[in-house]
Amino acid sequence: MALKRSVADASVKGKRVLVRVDFNVPLTPNGAVADDHRIVEALPTLQHLRAHGARTILLSHLGRPNGTKDMRFSLRPVVHRLSGLLGQPVPLADDCVGFSALQAVTRLQNSDVLMLENLRFHPGEEANDPTFVSQLAQLGDVFVEEAFGTVHRAHASTVGVPSHLPSYAGFLVEKEVRELSPLVEGADRPYVALLGGAKVADKLPLLDSFLGRADAILLGGALAFPFLAEAGAALGRTAVEPGLDGPVRQFLAAARSKGTQVLLPVDLLYEVEGDPGTYAAEATKLPENALARDIGPRTRDRFYAALAESKTVFWNGPLGLAEDARFAAGTREVLAGLATVKGYHVCAGGDSARVAQDLGVDNAFGYVSTGGGAALAFVQGLELPGLAVLPDAA
Repeated sequence: MALKRSVADASVKGKRVLVRVDFNVPLTPNGAVADDHRIVEALPTLQHLRAHGARTILLSHLGRPNGTKDMRFSLRPVVHRLSGLLGQPVPLADDCVGFSALQAVTRLQNSDVLMLENLRFHPGEEANDPTFVSQLAQLGDVFVEEAFGTVHRAHASTVGVPSHLPSYAGFLVEKEVRELSPLVEGADRPYVALLGGAKVADKLPLLDSFLGRADAILLGGALAFPFLAEAGAALGRTAVEPGLDGPVRQFLAAARSKGTQVLLPVDLLYEVEGDPGTYAAEATKLPENALARDIGPRTRDRFYAALAESKTVFWNGPLGLAEDARFAAGTREVLAGLATVKGYHVCAGGDSARVAQDLGVDNAFGYVSTGGGAALAFVQGLELPGLAVLPDAA
């Protein structure tokens, strides 16, 4: 993808700079920030703006308040954490538009930072409502896109506002584009996609995008079950996402025609309802009462052998029920093996980064994307509205 005009090239001294950040971070039960990775990743852009005398106004969403002012989704915990990281107080406006927002913006001095309250307290954000766009745009002189995790959404703050103001990519967005682009074209081969998790129907377009581009696709987790079922495997009482027989057959046929190898589990760990024990069996011959939960030791070895030959690896989704310690070994051991392999390794999408961190194997990756669904859409080669609206670099 073409590089975008950079915030480094923007004249910002004394100007009101609207910065769309992705501070949609997890909170603890008592309302504190549980993981500040996305906040930390935005700091270089915020520090650049402060150093160059901008009056920085942050726009973000948090959770799903569904267009209503639900204070459970207030950005107050985020502001508290951000203030600590920046080493200066960051005030929070009561709203992101209207009199309170205008008043808060008016009080800003050069190098100050202000956070506006949750964008999604207003239905106009997700609807990209023109009136809401105008209300946001009038608060700033310049727009900076720093929320890579939202650029796949055509929302008011991602496509509406940058259509009204001189717009630039923040340093995080630049980094995401730079680091993910080799996965779309020009990757060093062999190129392996290691994919797990659930929601098979949602992930089929991602799988399709690797055909002919990757040398091998390794499937674990619930993602593998429809493929095993199509091969005639007996999976006991394991839930298999329905309605995928045709798409799975088409995918496997396309993989054969395009020369992309698809590796499925050869053994699985399973449990039986009411029994705390864990058991292993061939992936094709699970007992009638079995509930498959993880890849088995032979599959771990098989996957590692494919990864050991690779030069580029993309990982998304656990290879088993990794939140249960009994079924975390598949994901943990495969990624621990990946950490010993030289090459370019990228983790992206959903909660994958947190899984790797929780299992102590995040050192397997040279780059961990903040992007979630946006990163998956980017890797598929789709046009992302929030990037398309930004001018290309000169």
